[in-house]
Amino acid sequence: MSGTTTAAAALRRRAAGAGAGANRWVVLVVLCVSLLLVAVDATVLHVAVPAVTEDLRPGGIELLWIVDVYPLVCASLLILFGTLGDRIGRRRVLLLGYTLFGVASGLAALADSAHVLIVARALLGVGGAMIMPATLSILRQVFPDRRERALAIGIWSAVAAVGAAVGPLLGGFLLEHFWWGSVFLVNIPLMLVSLPVGRLLLPESKGDGRGPWDVVGALMAAAGLFGVVLGVKRLGSGESLGSLLTVPSLVVGAALLVAFVRRQRRRTYPLVDLKMFARPAFSTSVGCIVLAMLALVGLELIAAQYLQLVLGLSPLETGLRLLPLTFAAMAAGLAGARMLRRFGPRRMVCAGFCLTAFAVVLLTALGRTDDCALMVSGFVLLGFGLETTLFGAYESMLSEAPPEQAGGAAAIGETSYQLGAGIGIALLGTVMNAAYAPGLSGVPGVPASASASAGHSLGEAYEVAAQLGGSAGAALRHAARDAFVHGLHVTLLVSAGLLLLGAAMALRLPRVMQCEPEQVELPAPRDAAESRVSV
Repeated sequence: MSGTTTAAAALRRRAAGAGAGANRWVVLVVLCVSLLLVAVDATVLHVAVPAVTEDLRPGGIELLWIVDVYPLVCASLLILFGTLGDRIGRRRVLLLGYTLFGVASGLAALADSAHVLIVARALLGVGGAMIMPATLSILRQVFPDRRERALAIGIWSAVAAVGAAVGPLLGGFLLEHFWWGSVFLVNIPLMLVSLPVGRLLLPESKGDGRGPWDVVGALMAAAGLFGVVLGVKRLGSGESLGSLLTVPSLVVGAALLVAFVRRQRRRTYPLVDLKMFARPAFSTSVGCIVLAMLALVGLELIAAQYLQLVLGLSPLETGLRLLPLTFAAMAAGLAGARMLRRFGPRRMVCAGFCLTAFAVVLLTALGRTDDCALMVSGFVLLGFGLETTLFGAYESMLSEAPPEQAGGAAAIGETSYQLGAGIGIALLGTVMNAAYAPGLSGVPGVPASASASAGHSLGEAYEVAAQLGGSAGAALRHAARDAFVHGLHVTLLVSAGLLLLGAAMALRLPRVMQCEPEQVELPAPRDAAESRVSV
């Protein structure tokens, strides 16, 4: 029985290394607080943009960078810091991220010019890129049992949904009582608490450390992702493919990513083990994350415009209308582990996509009048279905990745999330504009130049209508509203098609949730020699 006792001792050492003396559920709480801060900061600035504009007077390009530089930098550096955590320690990278996030928050809160705020937001993006993959990779280590890990990922994803929804509401509350810098200043006390708590409770973990860290490859991945995400975001903001910055960004970024992939295939110790993509469950999960986010983010953007510009709701009322989606997503995250065990990854992700597609088609019944019951029903189904999809995809992706590659796998998942969001805004925004603009041609009494300007967006159409005044202005406003509703319906149908494509893709996932046998820890031996005793 010497082999048994030796294996038991090895298991105890592995568990001690994973838990580092801390209860894994306490570790999960610390990780969720970290994620909550990053998720809130990604959306909290949206409601503060008017106040920032009034105070700092940024130009149009500067304002665009103030809003976009955080997600742009964060998405670009996820692979770099995810793989660096595998190399030097995930807790170490996470704590550095806490520090940088706190310092950058203070700099942003006290910014006295647009350029300082842009730099601060970029540093926040660097801190976010350190924190996000580290939370998932540490979670992967401290929950080696897949059943418990599924529950932990469900809680983690529910917290992410809460953070995205709380951001605008928290920002609105702070702006009503304080100046715009308070939306950043609130991060500092939370980080001051997270640093010592994280240092005490979070376990350190890293990969096998074989071979040198590929610094050149990490920089290539960061630069390539920066170019692709920048190009996609510019397309999403209405820039044409003929723009001088959009095409070069996309081409150079794509070329660098291709070179990065070729470099990783040649290296003995690659930065990212691309063999993970040869596993159907891993590559399919990544594709499902991209498609799910592609559908969600574009729809959220258009839904916010519909609620405010067509129905005339205030920003706070708009946020409250979107809360059912968030609550449904939370419920799906908390119930995800049980659903995954009962139905398996294939049926769970496929059903999530189909439910989301049904919700999207249901929302095509929305018109120019407020139908609150229909909207709430659609948003509840949308949130539950989409979170079910994302939960199943994330869990399958992490479970397929080797433990020593947890940081790289988490970074790939978060990068696909960000890319899907950017592509969704660009693609569905393009579909929306293509369906919206023709409805404004030939409006009686409206000059062709005014119709062309109104065709850019519904907000601009309202401005043109106000300038025209009279019956022509009223006719343009009416036509623009009808055209926007038509464009919304077309966009919803396109989104439903993409979701059904995701359902078909999910058929490549495993049918059942493969769980390792539960490992029971034996009492620790009194001394090291006891583990070598043969019976």
